[in-house]
Amino acid sequence: MPGHWCGLLYKHRAMLTVVHLITGLETGGAEGMLARLASGGDRGRFRHVVVSMTGPGTMGASIAAAGVPLRGLGIRRNVPDPVGLLRLRRVLREFRPDILQTWLYHADLLGSVARRLGWTRRLIWNVRSTETIGSAVVRRLLARWSALPDAVIVNSLAGQRFHEALGYRPRRWMHIPNGFDTTAFSVDAEAGRRQRAALGIGDGAFVILLPARYHPMKDHATFLGAAAHFARARPEARFVMAGHGMERGNSALMELIAAQGIGDRVLLLGERRDLATIYLAADVVTLSSAFGEGFPNVLAEAMSCGIPCVATDIGDSAEIIGDTGAIVPPRDPAALAAGWEKLAGLPDDERQERGAAARARIVERYDLAVIIARYEALYEAIAAGLCRLSGSTV
Repeated sequence: MPGHWCGLLYKHRAMLTVVHLITGLETGGAEGMLARLASGGDRGRFRHVVVSMTGPGTMGASIAAAGVPLRGLGIRRNVPDPVGLLRLRRVLREFRPDILQTWLYHADLLGSVARRLGWTRRLIWNVRSTETIGSAVVRRLLARWSALPDAVIVNSLAGQRFHEALGYRPRRWMHIPNGFDTTAFSVDAEAGRRQRAALGIGDGAFVILLPARYHPMKDHATFLGAAAHFARARPEARFVMAGHGMERGNSALMELIAAQGIGDRVLLLGERRDLATIYLAADVVTLSSAFGEGFPNVLAEAMSCGIPCVATDIGDSAEIIGDTGAIVPPRDPAALAAGWEKLAGLPDDERQERGAAARARIVERYDLAVIIARYEALYEAIAAGLCRLSGSTV
């Protein structure tokens, strides 16, 4: 692919330093990908430094424990802070990076100011969201400045289309999806049986898992409507909901469940840190999102565990799942239930074959080593300044 020969050509050049500037380090998809990239790369060729505009958040400790230098600018969210810009200048002087890579809107903005002031020669934006997050002023300014960075990385094709509609016109788009540790997310039937027992789910149950925080974009009303529809034909069905806000103290959620009359079929787990084993307890993992998805990590994680998925056609869900599961229209409970039935109606061995195909798809396309190699090829090409990087992939 374009750019790969550049990575090979400059494989033996001096070590490159990449400073990553991110808005914050609370748990999230961008933050997780940054942590995996910074800690999992080739340390003989690349030195990664992580700079949080705010503080260390929930992920800073693990980044520092991996031996990656970590700095914070101490900027309060949504509060302009010229002193934070000066702190960034000190960090850039300390590490003298070959490349400054920024993650998320406000970091893109701050990094662009640093580039305009001549504090860094090479700049990459990493754009993650397909939602309109941040002020309209920030969005308009970033669209206007979008030709400033050497490249703009998107982790989803949906995200690229979204930002093009906002007026982004970069010199080059680079599509590098999220990467996953396929050894940590792996098939383990015995662990799945133990997890079911721990959750109090019987062997004969058909388990559908929704791993999604409580947020309008996740459209829990559609999920629960589909659950009621599916349960009428499948008395063995059980529905597990995991994520922030997925708990009985959420009165709005409890009203939605009660309205569908399926309270005895639903298990609420709240926010969990052990999704790698929770996935294994499911027969199907699903997303019912109505909007806003870019690259839904949970689909790739579940598929890496050998669990087939059904999702609404939002973001890059169809690209991730391929023909291993099912894609259905958003905001359509009957269609979502039909997608589940498509898999539930298969013989056990055929459903297992779907799961195996799902894992094989993730290993081939989204294994962490594959994705890190694509980032590293891009870094070397941009640092060399000799490669014509055109198109949407590297």
